[in-house]
Amino acid sequence: MNARTVTLLDVAQAAGVSKSTVSDALQGSGRVAPATRDHVREVAARLGYRPNSAARRLRSARTGAIGLHLPQTATRLDYYMKLAFGAVARAQEEGLDVVLLAPAGGTHGPLASRVDGMLVIDPETGDAAVPALLDAGVPVVTGERYLGPAPDPVGAVVCDNAASLTALLDHVHDRGARRPALLAPADTSAWAAALHTTAENWGRDHALPVARHTVSFAATAREAEEATAALLAADPDIDAVVCAPDGAAPGVLRAATALGRTPGRDLLVASCVDGAATRGSSPAITAVDFRPADYGRVCVELLCDILAGRTGPETVRRHGWTLETRASTLGTD
Repeated sequence: MNARTVTLLDVAQAAGVSKSTVSDALQGSGRVAPATRDHVREVAARLGYRPNSAARRLRSARTGAIGLHLPQTATRLDYYMKLAFGAVARAQEEGLDVVLLAPAGGTHGPLASRVDGMLVIDPETGDAAVPALLDAGVPVVTGERYLGPAPDPVGAVVCDNAASLTALLDHVHDRGARRPALLAPADTSAWAAALHTTAENWGRDHALPVARHTVSFAATAREAEEATAALLAADPDIDAVVCAPDGAAPGVLRAATALGRTPGRDLLVASCVDGAATRGSSPAITAVDFRPADYGRVCVELLCDILAGRTGPETVRRHGWTLETRASTLGTD
């Protein structure tokens, strides 16, 4: 059978079901029992069935593509690249292409004709493109909620950012920190807003105010180094720095060393986002791992469920995280 193109009828005969059942099972439509759907998909994969994308799109009047919008600075951040690769891999499993949407506003008509739905990741209220994307006339899933006015209900995949920062602050407190500081972006995104609120609440609950310093959303290691130097010069009692932006925390280490501090001992250093920079630093940096590739996959799965009518557009799904403790807070080499 591998000598020729495997057809829908071939899959139906091998699975012992009708062609329409195979079609519904593979497209996630109709009323197909989960066991039957899984059986059909296993048979299709075993036979090497590949859908005729052009014919399917003509029948369904869909484009067979979804859009992906990332923050403007995402192209140099490890987190968003891994998220994008995860989203693309999951979309391919559904026979969908992914269109990377330019970080600029546009009319919703042409955009809606190019994609069946969209993923808008970490939308910021200051991003002029986001309102047009949310009003493009197709289903939208946001990675974290949008804090601005949304024209229509959207699905969302969210992380418990308050819990993850609380875990970081609790960890450095348990390691002896009594004057922690937070380097975080302004609260124009749900992620950053949660960090500021959590730092304030944690400080009040522990009677240990958290010093906060605002940095850009995608602050570089150099920016983090400069911010840390300013913090420590103004308040030498600071004994822990939690750095929010992806990839910026190594700058905190450099600033500490330049000022004669020893990271992991008299200055604890942690990051709100794990990645290659935190794992590869010396010392390695304690960080929160959000598993960005899996996060991208979950966003695509929710969008596909909305497109297929398996769930409503107001569905919110949660994505987990883990705290990875390393030498920068443990005082080990």
